[in-house]
Amino acid sequence: MGTNGSTMLEPLRQGLPPLDPAAVSDAASCALPARYEAVRDARRFTRSTLDQWDMGDRFDDVCLVVSELVTNALRHGLPANTACAAGREPPVRLHLMRWTERLVCAVRDPSHDSPVARETDDFSAESGRGLFLVDSFSDSWGWHPLAGALSGKVVWALFRLPRPGSE
Repeated sequence: MGTNGSTMLEPLRQGLPPLDPAAVSDAASCALPARYEAVRDARRFTRSTLDQWDMGDRFDDVCLVVSELVTNALRHGLPANTACAAGREPPVRLHLMRWTERLVCAVRDPSHDSPVARETDDFSAESGRGLFLVDSFSDSWGWHPLAGALSGKVVWALFRLPRPGSE
């Protein structure tokens, strides 16, 4: 397979951003059902989490990225006609993690396919521009396949935060 011109939006690397999981000061996650109302649920969860962390001023950017990542997971990461079987873990999960100077949003889905930013000149087109928005509003993003008992992948976006007291 030859590479085409879409490498501009290739994630900087696979794998999680270089942050020490032990140094997370806050983390929250919520499971999302396999239906489009999940995007609204994800926004509400993001709003209440950022308010709790006293980061409501970052809500617009973070929420836009969360909405795109969750929409992509629902649209492209689920097998057709996925219904959540009773007692089974919902297939999509949103994680918000905060370090002193970083915020990471990560969305897990059951697909192994890499996220693709479709080339589109039509910026009014709804489909295909989600990863352009993620790329524009976050400081970096990437994805990695899950290992072990969990199948699927995680797509993450990182936001830099001002140093406490540096404002």
